[in-house]
Amino acid sequence: MSTPEVSPEAREQLAPNGVLRAAINFGNPILAIRDSSSGAPTGVSVDLATQLAALIDVQIRFVLYDAAGEVVTGCERDEWDVAFVARDPVRGKGIEQTRPYILIEGAYLVPHRSLIQSNADIDVAGTRVVVGKGSAYDLFLTRTIQHATILRAPTSPEVVGTMLKEQCEVAAGVRQQLEADAKRLAGLRMLPGRFMVIEQAMGTPKGRTAAANLLQEFVAYALKNGLVDATVATHRITGVTVATLDTPA
Repeated sequence: MSTPEVSPEAREQLAPNGVLRAAINFGNPILAIRDSSSGAPTGVSVDLATQLAALIDVQIRFVLYDAAGEVVTGCERDEWDVAFVARDPVRGKGIEQTRPYILIEGAYLVPHRSLIQSNADIDVAGTRVVVGKGSAYDLFLTRTIQHATILRAPTSPEVVGTMLKEQCEVAAGVRQQLEADAKRLAGLRMLPGRFMVIEQAMGTPKGRTAAANLLQEFVAYALKNGLVDATVATHRITGVTVATLDTPA
């Protein structure tokens, strides 16, 4: 697949001030973390943003956030031009979203002593489910949970700590984050299976049609030419599925 052609309009919409402002969300450590030595952002999102800036031939500036909800607020404040977001109809009201490039599982974690054994046991009265505020699984569970109570931690990495502190029954989030917490902390176990698939996409503020079209072409190009596979391998990300061009856009 050939390199996407960049129109002057698309470049202007993605970098209106001559610099691509790329939102990086540390709330999902699968896609972005702070370098342990320098504190600089690193990860899949950083690599793709850098490649996009090279494509449109502009400099890049990273705008850093600790939670997905802050990225959405940043869009409302015109703080960024491109972001890496989980596809969701609520976010779609303000953000143009591309086809997915990575698929991530949302899962549940419970205390080891819990009587909860499966995902089907979650949505009952009296069960408190902790999620990261404004995260993809917060939005999803808000739409689907009917009987359980949702409690919101400030960020996704704080979900398990909040569950333990508040003595709640369930933590919900990205599988890899929960698995890492279960290994780090005693007395926790993962429930089998998943409750959702998080479709990670690129986005730009609503109304930037030329920019949105270019991002769609860029994601297709990155998938077709192995750029997403390469950065996933570089950062040794496991437990995710790289999307294909056959994955519904």
